[in-house]
Amino acid sequence: MGSRLSEEQRRHFRATLEVRREAVAADIRAELARFDSQHYVDLAGQVGDLEDQALADLLVDENLAEIHRHVRDLRAVDAALMRLQQGAYGECVDCGEAIDPGRLEAYPTALRCIECQGRYERTHAHEGHPTL
Repeated sequence: MGSRLSEEQRRHFRATLEVRREAVAADIRAELARFDSQHYVDLAGQVGDLEDQALADLLVDENLAEIHRHVRDLRAVDAALMRLQQGAYGECVDCGEAIDPGRLEAYPTALRCIECQGRYERTHAHEGHPTL
């Protein structure tokens, strides 16, 4: 169906997404550096009991979850940039209607219009991912 965004809007969202991509990539690099500096072996090697080991495990899991979240964000930005390149950015993947530019401004990687997103969240709320 093709994007209904003006060329100016397309340039604006491309710039927004590219800035977001750089920020997320920097976040990933920072998390990896922090993770590397908190060597699990060092943490676990210093523990004296099971509670300390559990805390070390929790710290590692927290770092990995943060890295996973950043990677998921980076993939969403890359997918939005691909849709932009293909002329499908700003088009709802469910109904094909235009996504309101205000929604794209607030959430540049949006895949769905607000109505379809609400329906998606109601039907997929139990997949283990929070909807907020």
